[in-house]
Amino acid sequence: MSEIMNASKSQNINLQIQTLGPFFRITATSLETNNELGRADGFVRVWLGGKILHLDSIRLQRETLTIEKSIFGIGLFIGAVAIRHGYDCGCRIAELLAINDTDLYHSKLVRFYTRIGFKAVHEVTGSSIGDTVHMLVWGGYGTRMDADIKQLLIKWGRRFKAPN
Repeated sequence: MSEIMNASKSQNINLQIQTLGPFFRITATSLETNNELGRADGFVRVWLGGKILHLDSIRLQRETLTIEKSIFGIGLFIGAVAIRHGYDCGCRIAELLAINDTDLYHSKLVRFYTRIGFKAVHEVTGSSIGDTVHMLVWGGYGTRMDADIKQLLIKWGRRFKAPN
């Protein structure tokens, strides 16, 4: 976690995580303007196979469009803190819903999360009774995706290491 925090500071991003029981919120602010750049919310839940990191939402502010770092860079920092938090809490799996507000935006989300290391596990379309539970939990339609937390840390860990 300290490597992620240090790497973010070198990019003029301050990351903070707040927890309350199983719930967490990660906030990214600009060290230059002190404005919020983005945030993620979620919780750790216990399930039959062990603990699961439930990534409920990630939101990036418009200000991220005007800075030199890519949106994916800031989102990657926020996501890395969430994944590391899940790992520290004993989670093996991270889950999210790539929301389907529009076809174009949905396809971009699915491609982004797939590149990061998530895999599609279920299309929530509302066409089955089983989808009702997903829609209640996630608040909409989209692609349910899972990732192995250890594999994400292995894949992306070098991104946050200080150069030698």
